[in-house]
Parts: sequence; structure tokens; C-alpha cells
Amino acid sequence: MGNLSNSLKRFLGNKNTVTLLGIIIGVLVILVGYTWRVRQAIDPQTIPVAKEELKGNTLITQEHVGRIEVSKTMVDNTPNLVTNQSQVIGKYVAYDSKIPKGGLFYTTELMAPEQRPNYITEDIERGYTVFSLPVNMHTTYGNSIMPDDYIDLFISTTNEDGKVIVAEIIESIKVKDVRDEEGKSVNSKLSESGIPAELIFAVPDDVFLLLYRASKIGGMSIFPVPRNKAYTEDGDQRVNLVAKESLIELINSRSDLTYSG
Repeated sequence: MGNLSNSLKRFLGNKNTVTLLGIIIGVLVILVGYTWRVRQAIDPQTIPVAKEELKGNTLITQEHVGRIEVSKTMVDNTPNLVTNQSQVIGKYVAYDSKIPKGGLFYTTELMAPEQRPNYITEDIERGYTVFSLPVNMHTTYGNSIMPDDYIDLFISTTNEDGKVIVAEIIESIKVKDVRDEEGKSVNSKLSESGIPAELIFAVPDDVFLLLYRASKIGGMSIFPVPRNKAYTEDGDQRVNLVAKESLIELINSRSDLTYSG
């Protein structure tokens, strides 16, 4: 037993032996590290792919999307590549883009529904017109007015005696969108500021003319009045013009705008 121990000590004490062992250990470390990095690089990732050619302005549905496996290296080194189906389904192909059959999806080729230029007007009923009401953080009560809320509109002005007149002009009007100064929905990730600049409505043509005239009269302002949750839940698609005849006459008399239809 003692001879074996002495032999082992002499073996390990030999400089050539130590050097050889160091080289072997170093090679093993390199091989293990290389193997790990290769596996990491070729680790297959499943990403969405187009099952068919998709033209601009196409709504992407589950039926349009397949899956394909690519290397992790490709995913890491491809800018704007979409890697998850949830980032594709429900989006639209950008107007100036076309995704070929078998093509990958890129964020630069996709649009959220609210990014489409005709998003607001595409579902408006015949006889209705879009109206944009300028607002700010204060007049929206700290950005508390949300799309699909039902609110009322009031007008503020002064009469010939300089007395302030405040009167309701419309009730139960549905907010289609709340947008910032760049025309982006403040409730989406598209808006960088998140500060409301306009409320979007769809109103009957005659109501639109009345609101437009009022908005162009100096010293007259239109402001929104939010209501509670029950008011929105009980709302309907009909805009109720509740302005008194005297208020309508006042708006028309002060307006220089005429309409020939």
C-alpha cells in the first residue's frame, strides 16, 4: 500500500505529468464549452410563418398562420422578426407590404387595427359623420374618458349681456376613440405621450353641422361631461340632440357658415 502511495506521489510530482494533465483538462473544458455554445446556437425556435400570400391591408387570422423551426442564432440576429403567433393574429398587413407564402413576419410589415387610416370611418352608419372634438388632460378629467364610453356634450358661451350660458346640447354620445396630437390612440402602445388631444364621435349629419358651427364661433366652447358606468351600459347607438330651440337658434345666428346640400 505504501509503495502504491509513493508511486502516485512521484507520478503527480513529475512536471511532465502535471503539464499533460493540464492540457487534457484544458481540452475537455474547451470541448464542453464549445459543445454547449453550438447547442445554444442551433437550439430550434418555433416562429410564425405565412401559409399563403398576404396582401396589404389583409386582416391576419389563425388560418393564415403556420409555424416553422429556425435556429436561435437566426432569431437573435434578425431585427424586427416576430417570434410569437399572438403578435401576428389580429394585426393587418401594412398597406405598402406583401408577405409571400412561407414568408416570415416582421413588425415593420404589420399594423394594429387602430393604425389603419380608415379605422374610425369603416363601420359608420349611412347618414353619420365623424366629428373630432379638441380636448386636453383637464377637459377629459385626467384622461378618464375611454373609447366606447357614453358621455354628454355641453356648450359654454355668453349672451349679449355678458352672462355665461351653459347648456347641454347632446346626450348619450359614444366615444369611438381618444387620440393624442399625433392622431394615435392614447390607450394603445402606439401613443408615446398618452395625452388626449381629441375625442372622436360619429354623429348624424345634422348634428355634425350644428357641432361644427358651434366649434367655429369665437367665445363658444364645447366640452364633454362623462357619466357613470351604468350610463354607458344603458347607452345605445342613437345620439340624442337635447339642445333647446333657443340654443340652436343662437348657434345658427352667430355662425357665418352656410350649408348647401
